[in-house]
Amino acid sequence: MSDFKKLLGQRIKQIRKSKNLTQERLAELINIEIPSMSYIETGKFAPSIETLQKLAEVLEVAPWEFYYFEELTQDEMITQINQALENNKQLTEIVYYFCKSVNYKITD
Repeated sequence: MSDFKKLLGQRIKQIRKSKNLTQERLAELINIEIPSMSYIETGKFAPSIETLQKLAEVLEVAPWEFYYFEELTQDEMITQINQALENNKQLTEIVYYFCKSVNYKITD
């Protein structure tokens, strides 16, 4: 479990830094103590659901982005998407309609 908390904390820190916020400022914005923010980022504490919600709002990210731990190459993404779509008609339809909704040119 502690590895997961560390990964989550590292991801929160990465997002915070990408928004040019200090730990102190982020703690203030989500109304927690500065040491608590530090403990979250180092994996010593796991944030509550409420704290994660506040973090997502302040950092302007979707909650799932806190759990996106590994970067993939474009080829790796394509492989994983193809594997997921291979035997899942409903998912294939969702992806198809999403692409259409964002005006991605789909060739039949």
